[in-house]
Amino acid sequence: MDNHKGKSISFEPFVWKIEKFSKQNTKNLRSKSFRIGGYKWRILLHPLRKNVEHFSLYLMVADSLPAYGWSRKAHFKLVLVNQIDDNKSIVKETHQKFKGGFRSWGSFFLNLSDFHDTKQGYLVNNTCIIEAHINVQASSQIESSKQEQGVIETSDESSTTESFDSNETGTPDLTLRDLLDLESLGNEEASYVPLLEEACVWHPSLIRSQSKRTQRFKSWAFSSLGQVLHILKTSKVKDMNEEVSDNLRGLWEELVMASGFNLDWLEPYVESALSMRKHLERTLKVNELKGRINDLENKMRKLRGELAEAKVESEEAKKVLNELSNGYIEIDLNADLSYNVF
Repeated sequence: MDNHKGKSISFEPFVWKIEKFSKQNTKNLRSKSFRIGGYKWRILLHPLRKNVEHFSLYLMVADSLPAYGWSRKAHFKLVLVNQIDDNKSIVKETHQKFKGGFRSWGSFFLNLSDFHDTKQGYLVNNTCIIEAHINVQASSQIESSKQEQGVIETSDESSTTESFDSNETGTPDLTLRDLLDLESLGNEEASYVPLLEEACVWHPSLIRSQSKRTQRFKSWAFSSLGQVLHILKTSKVKDMNEEVSDNLRGLWEELVMASGFNLDWLEPYVESALSMRKHLERTLKVNELKGRINDLENKMRKLRGELAEAKVESEEAKKVLNELSNGYIEIDLNADLSYNVF
């Protein structure tokens, strides 16, 4: 999810305070349904299992709706509140379209180790606070098929521990962990997993496109995609030198040609990152010239200072010379004295 700055957007808030967090069934943890913009919603906490190392949140549609024939656009923010320092609250903001098959959208927030560390401020006195801020666009509406099919909206306000059907979230039936043997990954490849999981949440076709591939091919495809995402997420402009750019270009060309992924969504970011090399080279050259000019200007200032001092010394020397020259008869220093002593 992106960190957009919503201008002139009126959000309606919902606060979910989870007390006695350690005693909750965190494998099936979602808020009670709440109504904003005339529609029902829930906040879903990504199931926390032994093999899950990160804390993720999703906003999901809670209305009873048909499998297709409806859509809903919403601009929303999910917030994991920092109870010690509000400036450290984690905010993820996005504008998404909900529809059949995609009933929830969400994102990675932080590592579980940081979440459980009470000094970090996200879990304090065994309590965490999550907020949803939603703006439903006026164009969002249920299609006429809803009325034609006689769909009835339920008034269920069930607790956070009720059963949960993973298909309801709109995420694909398979997850990255179902597709790959994560235990066999090296440390570098394993570090890409959170990025890949978030990418798969937003682009389920990544998983669907690999479901029938061999394990070896899937490992290569997702590892290469993970490297690309890692470069885009962690690199700074100054890092985009020839080596990094060539590596990114090679990975990207292989992914586009052989992976089977639909990467149209990623292409603008890769092209922008690759263009940074020229900007970097020009910036380094400009900075080099600026440094050289600065050194020359410093040298000229020093020389001008020395010239000014030399002028002062010259004037003083001339003054002394004039005083000494008054009545002075110049003699040849190499001439013999020629005194007739005897």
